[in-house]
Amino acid sequence: MKPRDWWERFFLVGIAAKGLNGAAEILGGIVLLFAGPRSLNGIALALTRNELTEDPNDFIATHLLHITERATQGSILFAAIYLLLHGVVKLVLVVAILRGKIWAYPWMLGVLLVFIAYQGYQISIAPSAGLVALTLFDAIVAYLTWHEYKRHRLRATANG
Repeated sequence: MKPRDWWERFFLVGIAAKGLNGAAEILGGIVLLFAGPRSLNGIALALTRNELTEDPNDFIATHLLHITERATQGSILFAAIYLLLHGVVKLVLVVAILRGKIWAYPWMLGVLLVFIAYQGYQISIAPSAGLVALTLFDAIVAYLTWHEYKRHRLRATANG
């Protein structure tokens, strides 16, 4: 799919980022499927050790450790399934859009709107900068998806 203008280029960058995000979620979900609470905490300790040596109060590192220390097998399984479903849906829709499947645009828009609504609910309960950033990114990609879908439909109508 070769971009025709900057709108389409911007859309493709956003969709590609959503695809990478979906692939990362699938990878994270697979890791979580095979990680128990103890091994998950060990991974977090290994990842944060250097940062906590430099700054024992590092916000991200301390919160990551806090989360993994309190994780249960059930919460890890829920997170794994959530990430896998989230990632697979996004990746399938991104691939369909990149292959020019017009049906994928409304589906991508619908999925993004559901994610935005859920994330908005989560922000109202426990605000976090990361979730706000993700929600804003999803809103931008949703707008670009809607815009490109309209353009595709106009081109299809004009071509007959």
